[in-house]
Amino acid sequence: MSDYLIDEGMEVTLHFTLKLEDGTLVDSTKDKAPATFEFGDGNLPPGFEHPIKGLAAGQEGTFQITPEHAFGQHNPQNIQTLKRADFGDEAPEIGMVMSFADKAGTELPGVVKTIDGDRIEVDFNHPLAGRTLTFEVEVLDVKPVTTH
Repeated sequence: MSDYLIDEGMEVTLHFTLKLEDGTLVDSTKDKAPATFEFGDGNLPPGFEHPIKGLAAGQEGTFQITPEHAFGQHNPQNIQTLKRADFGDEAPEIGMVMSFADKAGTELPGVVKTIDGDRIEVDFNHPLAGRTLTFEVEVLDVKPVTTH
């Protein structure tokens, strides 16, 4: 085992579990392969990187991540009303997650909230916006990033 600590320029391999305030499981690598990423590469939101900085292989931690540091607060402006025609051939249903391209061509997932005749309300907030998350980590390996 190495004595490297999680920091910039390190490749980190870890298992993580993400839970809601009430303990509902959001995501976990426990039953699948661990996650490997370069610290600071944007794969993890900064709010998730900050608490694990300085951990070494073999260490574990449980962290509360507030909405500001996770997926942001729920923003009412991210709820938009679209026309049925905007859905093309797809028949929207409440709760359905649909992907829309914005002006820049970036795919944005939205959840159909309400359907009122020809008007359909779609929520483009991240599904975890406004939630405080519990981030449990088990660090498996930390090593310097090797350039390919």
